[in-house]
Amino acid sequence: MSGTGTGEELGAQAARARALALLRIRSRATAVALLPAAVAVVLFAAGAQGFVDGGGWEAVRWAVTACAVVVLLVAAATAIAVVRAKPAVSPTVPLSEKAAPDLYRLVRDLADRLDVPAPSAIALTPDCDSWLEDRTHPAADRAAREAARRDPDGPGAGPGRRRRVQAAPVLVIGSPFLWWMRVAELRAVLAPVVAGTGPSAHPDIAAARRFVRGLDGAVADAAAPAQGPLSKVLRLPHAFIGRIARLLLRSCHSHAAEMERGVAAAASTRAQAVDYGLRIVAQEQVGLAYAGWDRLLTRVALPAWRMGRWPSRLDAGVVSALTELSRRDRLADGFTSRLGERPACDLLEEPGAADEAASLLAARLFHGGPAETGPDWSPVDWQQYPEEVVDRKWRTEAARLHRVLDDMGVPPASSAGASDVAGAAVPTLARVVEHLVSGNGSGGSGSEELAAGISAAVARDEAQAQAQSQGHPQGHAQGQSPQPVPGGFGGAGPPGGDVLDFWGPDPLPLFPLQPPRTGTELLADHVAAMVCCAAVDTAGAAPGLDWLDGPALLVDGARRSDLGTPVLSLVEDGDAGPLHSWLASVGVRTDKPVRLV
Repeated sequence: MSGTGTGEELGAQAARARALALLRIRSRATAVALLPAAVAVVLFAAGAQGFVDGGGWEAVRWAVTACAVVVLLVAAATAIAVVRAKPAVSPTVPLSEKAAPDLYRLVRDLADRLDVPAPSAIALTPDCDSWLEDRTHPAADRAAREAARRDPDGPGAGPGRRRRVQAAPVLVIGSPFLWWMRVAELRAVLAPVVAGTGPSAHPDIAAARRFVRGLDGAVADAAAPAQGPLSKVLRLPHAFIGRIARLLLRSCHSHAAEMERGVAAAASTRAQAVDYGLRIVAQEQVGLAYAGWDRLLTRVALPAWRMGRWPSRLDAGVVSALTELSRRDRLADGFTSRLGERPACDLLEEPGAADEAASLLAARLFHGGPAETGPDWSPVDWQQYPEEVVDRKWRTEAARLHRVLDDMGVPPASSAGASDVAGAAVPTLARVVEHLVSGNGSGGSGSEELAAGISAAVARDEAQAQAQSQGHPQGHAQGQSPQPVPGGFGGAGPPGGDVLDFWGPDPLPLFPLQPPRTGTELLADHVAAMVCCAAVDTAGAAPGLDWLDGPALLVDGARRSDLGTPVLSLVEDGDAGPLHSWLASVGVRTDKPVRLV
């Protein structure tokens, strides 16, 4: 234990040293601001004593005084901007102790074992990470005050801890951890995170963090366009104050980074006394959960979000995804044996409501969806996913493909040779195949033109959907009431509050999951969707859900995952041979019209 204590002391000392360096930067900035005023006072005092006389000294005194007034005004404006600036706060789903009493009890017991202050509150994030977040800045402590008011017996409660509730940071836990990890594993993973409240309680470190976060908020505020009737007048001083804050923040960068490293080292060393052996095993689960979560979002959730539906049980879905990964990958064989133990989500009173709130927040963060449900933005259950997401996705993309072909004047397939009542060509798979074969045979112009048309159509549809969302920012049509997430979980506000209490209906900072798709990728997706529609309508296939790969085509109850290569051969090379062989093996009729949306 002496080595552990020494390591913790070294980390804490390094953090405090860097915190003092940050505070010295603040003190030096204050001294620079006061220097002209001090010189002016000296000059006036010297003049009163008769040491400096004459008109020249009088002009110097008033010039220095004017300079001091200007500098003090700029310093005061900068200080006000830093104090009033709202630092960045991570969007989270707050959890009151009433919603998760067992989780709060676990965190409180963990803090007692580590002999550190308990976090002031707990929140969930739709990501595979956990951290402490300081929300005690004067402009950003609304959630902390509301948490203390609504939850007076929170995790910081107890004898001798009342005064530390407001100062302790918020514990943010990755929601996938609660569903995939067992209770003991979660406690082991949270130990070094909770241990960070110890160094965070030191006055110098807390003051240094507030200073840096205030500068960061002031820089962000200066970068935002000024609003209001005086926006043009205030633009220049606003930018000047932002430049000063940016200069101070740049000088703080290395010290702040080293301070946080020292805090992390001290917390990690202190946490070695709690579940250290289990933590090594739990870290393997962290990596596995991250892989499954990323796959679930990009392959399963993203197609649903693009269709205006958001899966309401993403955290439960990650368990299914990781179980499927364990079945396929022999390296993960032993991981599913843990599933018989108590899952960490049992620490919540209403796991389903928490999962739904985290799922909606994930859709807002990673896709930019509205804050509430509505006709064009509604939740979907996993049982409904094949019909309401997969089938709709295929038929929507097939319809878009044929609209572009109609705009290009592509005739119907020779085997069909008919048009519908409106004069448009009958939507058959043969029409698509014949166009790509004939077009690519003359230098690839057919697929390139079609890919460009598909890209433009997708862009128009996405712009139209975004415009509708902005017209009704809460995701519901006029005259209809918004449907909040049940269970008393907000998207990111005070515990027990509604999603609009804190973040509002405006779009959150967007973290896209994938780069924009190329025209060729979009065309391949649309051709594959047309093939799947034909398989469903003419060969008895069915839409399905694969937990690792998303939308799947089921033929005789088994997933067919070999469609990608034949489609690419057709799109890129104009070679329909592999696709015709695949269609024959499934029994798909290319001359039969398919049902579109």
